[in-house]
Amino acid sequence: MNYLDPADITSWHAHIYFDAATREAALTLREAIEARFGEVVEIGRFHERPVGPHPMWSYQLAIPRERFMTVFEWLTLNHGSLDVFVHPNTRDALRDHRDAAVWIGRSHSLDLGVLGG
Repeated sequence: MNYLDPADITSWHAHIYFDAATREAALTLREAIEARFGEVVEIGRFHERPVGPHPMWSYQLAIPRERFMTVFEWLTLNHGSLDVFVHPNTRDALRDHRDAAVWIGRSHSLDLGVLGG
């Protein structure tokens, strides 16, 4: 088997999923993330529609590789009722989203067709 080098991971993305019923919880979590990690994590737009491969409303956190574990551990304990999709960023977006991702909370089916899958 050919093993991949973790050094190929340039950064991580965490996508916080929400819908109309959990919108306020998503905003509250976003504010907490901004307060705790705002200087480290880049917080993306608040999409109130599915975007890309994501089947639900979401916003993205761009996490530097060296801070991933700190942010991941915090999200694991503080995501509340929201589901979080987490994936590495390498040169293979399809593999990153399909084969190398982890979920906090419940998992959802992605539209991998937009990534060539």
